[in-house]
Amino acid sequence: MDWRFERVAGPLGSAAMGVVWDGSGVLFTHPESHRILRYDPQDGKVGDFRKWTNGAAGLAFAPNGELFGAQQLSRRIVRYNSEGSTMPMAYRFVGLPYHSSFHNMPKHLAIDAVGRIWFSDPAPRGVASGPPLPFPDHCSVLRLEQPPDRSWVLKRMTYDTTAPAGVALSGDGKTLYVAEDAANGATLRAYPIDADGSLGEYDVLHHFGGNRHGKFRGIDGMTVDAEGNIVAAAGSTAAGPGALIYVFTPRGRVIETHPVPVEPTNCAFGDADLTSLYVTTIDGSLYRARDTGRRGKRT
Repeated sequence: MDWRFERVAGPLGSAAMGVVWDGSGVLFTHPESHRILRYDPQDGKVGDFRKWTNGAAGLAFAPNGELFGAQQLSRRIVRYNSEGSTMPMAYRFVGLPYHSSFHNMPKHLAIDAVGRIWFSDPAPRGVASGPPLPFPDHCSVLRLEQPPDRSWVLKRMTYDTTAPAGVALSGDGKTLYVAEDAANGATLRAYPIDADGSLGEYDVLHHFGGNRHGKFRGIDGMTVDAEGNIVAAAGSTAAGPGALIYVFTPRGRVIETHPVPVEPTNCAFGDADLTSLYVTTIDGSLYRARDTGRRGKRT
């Protein structure tokens, strides 16, 4: 079944990211203009949802309906409160020396059923605001969680990533999917989440390969559908099989690919029945494919 992608917003001239369905419309970020925008499928209008986001990239809703974002230039995850305020989450590792207690610039995030926030923390991009805090010597997937006292604690979860991008969680919460853009090739990884919350040894579900001119572009952002399949935004119009939305089974078999007009950055299901797929792209567009034959999972 072919998907027809129609542009419903943009282009804005630089990458759009962080696409999520809020129940009646689509939120997506434009880091360069420091905005979160909202597309209303009822009237086709696009307007500002938040301004002055300091380079916010990824977005995710928690099970309780709270909205979180990866505020890249402030080097932290934040909660966007309904009355308009912004609440910063913990941005330092507890118990480490000052010079190694900060992380990089978060990009993509996913929130599990108990409210833990998993996010990728790749190498710095751009100039951070505020005081010149030191950067760590690693690029990892991190997690924010709340112990019984309800304070937020930051933990490092991966020790084997060098350039993590998109993150997603399986429907049962037992697997963390990570897009890794390593120098030796982009891959899609699956990490088992152990009973104590730690990560086990990963499996490579897909390797994007390359040719004599270099590696192919792998996954930027991704989501999981109601059946547990991984729906991923990957590829380039310049090399390899092209700019595509991939559909992988939980074991990594490619069961569908759908060409996208522009290199995609992220994707999320939306509309009333969650059967449309919304895709953000590197030129700042928001595309929609209706009636995909797939359905997003409800949180």
